[in-house]
Amino acid sequence: MIDLVDPVVGDRERDRIASVLSDGQLADGSTVRSFEDAFADYCGTDHAVATSNGTTALHAALVACGVCSGDTVVTSPFTFVATANAIRHVGAEPLFVDVDPTTYTIDVDAVAEVARRRDVDAVVPVHLFGLPADMPRLRELATEHDLTLVEDACQAHGATVDEEPVGSHGDAGCFSFYPSKNMTTGEGGMVTTDDDEVAARIRRFVDHGRDGTGRFVETGHNFRMTSIAAAIGLEQLRRLPEFNRRRRAHAATLTERLTGLPIRTPRTPADRLHVFNQYTVLTEQREALADHLERRGIDSGVYYPTPVHREPAFESVEADCRVAERLAQEVLSLPVHPGLDDREARAVAEAVRGFYRA
Repeated sequence: MIDLVDPVVGDRERDRIASVLSDGQLADGSTVRSFEDAFADYCGTDHAVATSNGTTALHAALVACGVCSGDTVVTSPFTFVATANAIRHVGAEPLFVDVDPTTYTIDVDAVAEVARRRDVDAVVPVHLFGLPADMPRLRELATEHDLTLVEDACQAHGATVDEEPVGSHGDAGCFSFYPSKNMTTGEGGMVTTDDDEVAARIRRFVDHGRDGTGRFVETGHNFRMTSIAAAIGLEQLRRLPEFNRRRRAHAATLTERLTGLPIRTPRTPADRLHVFNQYTVLTEQREALADHLERRGIDSGVYYPTPVHREPAFESVEADCRVAERLAQEVLSLPVHPGLDDREARAVAEAVRGFYRA
């Protein structure tokens, strides 16, 4: 079976875990600090703060940036529900706008229109499937309308806009290290920022509201990362450039071999580097194609079958997101993870071609 997701974890990760187990500092400590420093360097930011997962990273970032009860936060409906959940967790309300039909990331014109029409406080663009949103235009809008800008980069480790890494374009950037991501710690998250005070607030918030003196100066959570997760993360971060190179190579193989078929392959604007957390095509024959692939031992997936504004928890939020609703009916993700070899990538392409030749 060619799996859609298959995390690449090897002996060096195991050795790092063994070192932490021998050290005995399992919950937090120097290994986590080392991972934070390395990740900040990778993203080109002044700070990185580790958290327990991507959702807590989003939650902590919003709190630290001052988003609170009664605020309105513009975001995409075409993503995992964690983005909207984090907005609700801080007492704010998500305002869903549609996505761009070419990139599937948030439609900046729709953001601009809603910012002109009503009071909004923040925008959380999602770098979907490994492709960054249009951050230069979003930064301009954030400056013009005094909006907090928090990047949901949970699917885009190593992606860039104008050669600048995601996580460095907003007031804060948020990452997930779930096993399906471009790098993993099992569970885990990270917030990046250049703002000293935002970083300090996040550090307090994820550690029960404790400051550098050990006093509990505000109400917080236990959102800390474990040292075991950080140990895995240090090795995974070292391997991330190669992981992404292989994802991009497999994506190029698929695009080359699927050209001319009645499906739409991913598009990447010239100013952005796509790292293909998912390789997602559009097809009007999704279910039939997925069944065809499964019979040939190839996994596929639908990300996402229901836009967030159509989920029961968010049905009360009014939204006109027709592009997202159409995409939800036609998207299908194909394997491109770095554990594939070149032969398997070609086999995926040939299986898709075989479906349309039948």
